[in-house]
Amino acid sequence: MKNAHIHFARALSIALLGATGLCAAVLAQTYDSPNAGPFRTSTVGDESNLMLEGHDAVAYFTQNEAIKGDPAIRTERLGVVYRFVSEANKAEFLRTPHRYMPQFGGFCANGINYAIPWGGGGAPNTWRIYRGKLYVFGGQASRDHFEMDTERNLELAHKYWDGEVADRTAILTRYKRLIFRVPHYKTGKELQDEWEAKLAAKTLPVMPGAPQVVPAK
Repeated sequence: MKNAHIHFARALSIALLGATGLCAAVLAQTYDSPNAGPFRTSTVGDESNLMLEGHDAVAYFTQNEAIKGDPAIRTERLGVVYRFVSEANKAEFLRTPHRYMPQFGGFCANGINYAIPWGGGGAPNTWRIYRGKLYVFGGQASRDHFEMDTERNLELAHKYWDGEVADRTAILTRYKRLIFRVPHYKTGKELQDEWEAKLAAKTLPVMPGAPQVVPAK
């Protein structure tokens, strides 16, 4: 009987360790969604189909800043244009473009959270590197709202991107979901009220003034 209890205790310990590892893996989920369109682009002067409003995709990672690229240092990928501050950054992008391309085609991650591909960013205070991937937002408020529960919102955003937005016509998906809202939809005012309440209580996961880059682990 004593040996049976010992074996049971060992088995239970192993099971608990496995469950703990599984939970940690879930919490540290790294998503790998398709990123071949649609894309959120802008037009600047004679340049159309410009990604990240002309900001250098590599500089977010190497300089921790949103820096405008040089119009003379550019490349095209999947029908859209990227600009860079240097030939070295361009070469780095061309080596591993998937590493530097913004998630969700450069659309606002908080919009994709509601299956609404609309707006984007890349300027100061409208981007975040999270778990090694670049996400952009339609404004600082959008990023603030998203980061009230980053893990959950990322889960939802990748779900809707994979299932409703990727490889589809963005404007059709947008209007569909502006009429038929996702179950967890909240208005901008509701989100702002929630954010301000958490700010006052000092319970925001990312308080104002926190470092721009969120650690990947």
